[in-house]
Amino acid sequence: MTLDIVSLAQRPDLTERLHEDFDGAWPPFMLWDPMSAVYYNVAHELYPEFVFAAVDPAEPGRAVARAYAVPLRWTREDLPDGGWDRMIQRAAVDRLTGAAPNVVSAVEICVRPDRRGSGLSALMLAAMRDAVAKLGFDTLVAPVRPNGKHTRPRMPMAEYAALLREDGLPVDPWLRVHVRAGGRVERVAARSMVVTGTLADWRRWTGLPFDTAGPVHVPGALVPVHCHVAQDHAVYVEPNVWVRHRL
Repeated sequence: MTLDIVSLAQRPDLTERLHEDFDGAWPPFMLWDPMSAVYYNVAHELYPEFVFAAVDPAEPGRAVARAYAVPLRWTREDLPDGGWDRMIQRAAVDRLTGAAPNVVSAVEICVRPDRRGSGLSALMLAAMRDAVAKLGFDTLVAPVRPNGKHTRPRMPMAEYAALLREDGLPVDPWLRVHVRAGGRVERVAARSMVVTGTLADWRRWTGLPFDTAGPVHVPGALVPVHCHVAQDHAVYVEPNVWVRHRL
């Protein structure tokens, strides 16, 4: 399979298709993380060289995979308890204050639903690593969302991330891709993404009743959603896993 991997700086005409062609790629509730608008609404304008698309020459006007990253300044060696939300927030503040970025954080790598299972995620990660290095950065960090964790929602993320196969690679497929690419698993980002909403919101997003207080297992969620019936409110705090790539 031959694909062209380009940035939006090179192919700005792909901007709209990166949204239209990936409907249903994520569980609906994930689209309501409030920090997402801070990044996705401006990424094509402010960070086009950090947004990538894989294009099949057979359908040159569409993308079969997409990848997003953001530059920011991070001077501490340890990566934070906050992950996805924290990186987007920090990048926005740095841009407003004029702080010079020294690292790049991955935000998303996503394969179009009809093209999954063909190794495109590893290809996009490799392309992101190469592009970030060519832009002069020596570090790419990623708050990785392990794609097998939703099958074990009650297992603590630290325990899940530590599961290894006989060959020493992570059990989780997406963590395994990162390690094979040269990444190092460092720690859990305990509150990488936070989604809150009324019970009506959660019913609309999931189709579940949300009528009993306590943990609710939502398809696609990595951990249970906490339902508070008396307060008409439910909260999802997603942990991710920090992986550092030295380029």
